[in-house]
Amino acid sequence: MATPAIDPATFAELQATAGAEFTRELIDTFLEEAPPMLAGLREALAAASAEAFRRAAHSLKSNATTFGAQALAAMARELELQGLAAATPAALAALAQQYDAVAAELKALRNA
Repeated sequence: MATPAIDPATFAELQATAGAEFTRELIDTFLEEAPPMLAGLREALAAASAEAFRRAAHSLKSNATTFGAQALAAMARELELQGLAAATPAALAALAQQYDAVAAELKALRNA
């Protein structure tokens, strides 16, 4: 069985702390804001803007951590720390693919 994109213990802790309704709002916000963050990474890479790239990677990492999206957070952290040196189209495609897995799980958890 594949590793879940969302750590169940972290997500359960978020729900216990924030409440189910607020957790749903956080999910909605993340699903709305993450795609522009991914686009921002691609744009920063194309413009060779190291600071914009770092900020977008940091934001994505922080938001992913909130939900227990450990693989996504780790990938974003690596990009944040390595900056444009680690930024390749393949790395960004892998990040986007991991985001898609996270988004699918969050949507299922939101509607559970």
